[in-house]
Amino acid sequence: SYLAEFLLEKGYEVHGIVRRSSSFNTGRIEHLYKNPQAHIEGNMKLHYGDLTDSTCLVKIINEVKPSEIYNLGAQSHVKISFDLAEYTADVDGVGTLRLLDAIKTCGLINSVKFYQASTSELFGKVQEIPQKETTPFYPRSPYGAAKLYAYWIVVNFREAYNLFAVNGILFNHESPRRGANFVTRKISRSVAKIHLGQLDCFSLGNLDAKRDWGHARDYVEAMWLMLQTDEPEDFVIATGEVHSVREFVEKSFKHIGKTIVWEGKNENEVGRCKETGKIHVTVNHKYYRPTEVDFLQGDCTKARQKLNWKPRVTFDELVREMVDADVELMRNNPNA
Repeated sequence: SYLAEFLLEKGYEVHGIVRRSSSFNTGRIEHLYKNPQAHIEGNMKLHYGDLTDSTCLVKIINEVKPSEIYNLGAQSHVKISFDLAEYTADVDGVGTLRLLDAIKTCGLINSVKFYQASTSELFGKVQEIPQKETTPFYPRSPYGAAKLYAYWIVVNFREAYNLFAVNGILFNHESPRRGANFVTRKISRSVAKIHLGQLDCFSLGNLDAKRDWGHARDYVEAMWLMLQTDEPEDFVIATGEVHSVREFVEKSFKHIGKTIVWEGKNENEVGRCKETGKIHVTVNHKYYRPTEVDFLQGDCTKARQKLNWKPRVTFDELVREMVDADVELMRNNPNA
């Protein structure tokens, strides 16, 4: 949705693929319709389709004849990829191939530029710190393994057919629009509910997982910049700063005036409010991953130098924006 906004502001006509769903799934782009009430399209046009359906991809690409394609489509939840491993491989891995093949089938190899949403999860069990474009990959989930295939098939199309195709190796990027079952949003939503008296306590998995967290709004600009270069190249996009899940929890609570103190060890650890003595955070093993990624830290020197890109939103600003947005959301609709 941030990318669509960004491109529309630049004067692009944006075509998007939407999966058929029995309930509305366009909440994050509703405001981009010409008439949001009636869902009347302006410069954003939507097509029903799916990354598991080659025929529809060929049809849409042939009809639209785009100048740029951004493949952000994926089953993108790492923990869920352990339960939906085959589907994740089909969408995230083979889906990317279907899109590339569709470009070829439509004869657009020489006219289209292709962006692939690669991921810091490729680094998984990290082989060096920090991670940059030349760091060896070691994925630790079906999601990471599927994205690894996608990464290399993009490189192959670039080298075999001279397609302008790039991989953006983006580290974690968050926002108030993040899905509710991702850890950052789960924290900001829960903290907002606790602030409004709608919730007492919530459970998390590994509190000591460390991530390089940026804002999605900053990162979509980097995607666009990668397609404006003379030569197609892969880029790491990151802040270079590392924070733990624990720290994200503490900062979120601090923003609503609560100090969290930790007690106990491992699965018995709890986060207690210093001011009231109430337990607000517990640990539940069901949120742990079978193979964990302990530490991610990106080095985006190449992007700073070649794309003149740098992150604008700080970690503290990100946390505050997410908590504020969720307080507003829950105040208006306690069931949101």
